[in-house]
Amino acid sequence: MIILFFFLAHWFLSLFFQTFFLHRYASHKMFKMNAVWEKVFYFCTFMFQGSSFLNPRAYAIMHRMHHAYSDTEKDPHSPHFIKDVFGLMWKTKEIYLSYQRYKLEPEPQFIDRYPTWKFVDRVGDHWITRVGFGLFYTAFYVMFATHWWMFLLLPIHFLMGPIHGAIVNWCGHKYGYSNFDNDDHSKNTLPFDFLMLGELFQNNHHKKPNDPNFSKRWFEFDPTYPVMKLLHVMRIIKLRKT
Repeated sequence: MIILFFFLAHWFLSLFFQTFFLHRYASHKMFKMNAVWEKVFYFCTFMFQGSSFLNPRAYAIMHRMHHAYSDTEKDPHSPHFIKDVFGLMWKTKEIYLSYQRYKLEPEPQFIDRYPTWKFVDRVGDHWITRVGFGLFYTAFYVMFATHWWMFLLLPIHFLMGPIHGAIVNWCGHKYGYSNFDNDDHSKNTLPFDFLMLGELFQNNHHKKPNDPNFSKRWFEFDPTYPVMKLLHVMRIIKLRKT
């Protein structure tokens, strides 16, 4: 039970900060917050993504490209031009690193107010930090795992952020149903969306990319949106009017 709790806590906390901070804030500016809270959520994203911490600037640039060129050859992670999900992850990594390490400048339309924190970005991307988090996950399993097969979960811990991204970009553009004709292959993968905190309502999101609520029909539920509304009521964030 300890290992299961640890795995689920890492899965959902990492995923929450990816969808809340990297996606809905850094990429789309669905809400505002002051500089102090931005640093708090920035640091939490680093801590809970751990060994797979994703740079907010690089993430935002790639995601804006994804919307602008959805399911075309210029889309940085469309599954329709790649043979398998591993190829998708590799291509995404190569493009991500080119922006994260400033080897490539984005097109002007993708440069717009993304959060940066050089210290956390530098520490989060250092190999010592990533290995350190990996050793922490491994030590936790050594202490509490009761069966050998539990150690098979460790690679997911190591690559949590990229795995979340691969699930959304692969499944969200191949499997499911569509509420809207967006001139792309975006889908709503409803049976599995509770595992992805709203991220698999891709068809809805591509229709209204700046709407903080990814659900659009009565039977759809975006688990992240009520949290955002609560933070709005608490005046930690201020939701934009869509």
